[in-house]
Amino acid sequence: MKKLARLKRLAGAVRARYHDPNRATYMVMRIVNYTNVCVAQCDYCAFYVLPNQDGGYVLSREDVFAKIDELVEFGGDLVAFNGGFNPRLPLDYYCDLFASVRERYGERVEFYALTVAEFVFLADRARLTYTDAAARLREAGVHWITGGGSEILTEDFRARHAKWKYTVTDYFEAQRAIVEAGLQTTATMVIGFDETLDERLEHLVRTRDFQDETRGLFSFLCWTYKPYGTAFGLDNVKHIRTSVLTQNEEAFRALDYGADDFDLPIEDEVTQKAGATIDLDLEALLRIPRRLGYEVEYRRAERPAALTSN
Repeated sequence: MKKLARLKRLAGAVRARYHDPNRATYMVMRIVNYTNVCVAQCDYCAFYVLPNQDGGYVLSREDVFAKIDELVEFGGDLVAFNGGFNPRLPLDYYCDLFASVRERYGERVEFYALTVAEFVFLADRARLTYTDAAARLREAGVHWITGGGSEILTEDFRARHAKWKYTVTDYFEAQRAIVEAGLQTTATMVIGFDETLDERLEHLVRTRDFQDETRGLFSFLCWTYKPYGTAFGLDNVKHIRTSVLTQNEEAFRALDYGADDFDLPIEDEVTQKAGATIDLDLEALLRIPRRLGYEVEYRRAERPAALTSN
C-alpha cells in the first residue's frame, strides 16, 4: 500500500504540472468501424474477417453519415475511423471519404481518420512514401492520425501475435512523417496479453523517446486487452487519458493516478465483439468522477496548431 500511495503521489505531481488537480476533461465520441475486412490476422482480434469470407462489409457513405449524425444528436463531436487492412480499399477511397466528411460537417465534427498501422498499410499499397501519403490525407481534410495499432511496441510481441502488422521501426517512421506533415497524433498501449513487464517498459521508453524527439504526441491512452472471442508513466505527454470503453466505472480511478482526460464512446464494434460493454447513460457515468471530487468539463476535439493558421 505504501508503494501504491507513493505512485499516486508522484503521478499527481506530474499531472499538476499541466492541469488543475481537481479538474478533468472528457469527450463524447464514436468509433466508426467502416469495414471489418482485414488481412493483418492479429491473433488477439475478434473483429476481422478475411477477404471473400462471409460477413465482410464496407459501410456506405450514407451509413457513415448516419452514424455521425447520431453522434451529434448525443452531443458528441469526435469520430474515430477504425477498420483494418482491407486490400480492396485504395488510398483514394479514404481521401474521398474523409473529404466528404469534412465538406459535410466542417469544423463542427472532428475525426481521427486512421490509425498509424492503417496508414502504413495504405502508404505501402499505394507505393508512396509516408511523407507523400500524409500530404495526400492532409489535402483531403485530415487533421488527426492516431497511434492505434501499437498494442505493445516490441518486435518480439509483433512476431508472436501480429507478424503482418509491420515492424516497430515502420510504426515510428510513419508516425514521425505524420507529425512532420503538421498532423496531430497520439500514443496508445494495450496491456494484458502475454507481454512481459520488460516489454511494457520498452514500449513506454520508445514512446517517451519519440515524444522527446518530436513533441508530436497530444495524449497517451492505455487500456486493457479484452480476450473474448479471439484465437509507468510518461511525464513528457501533456494528456493522459483513461479508457472508459474497456474499464467502465473503474476507469475513473485513474484520475487519481495521473490521468486528466477520458472519452465516453457510444460505439466501437471491435472492442464490443471482444467483450467490452458501452453504457449510453452518459450523465450517470459523469456522476462517478464528480463523486470522486473532480470537476468535469467537456472539451472539443482540438485542431492541430500547424493547421490552425491555414
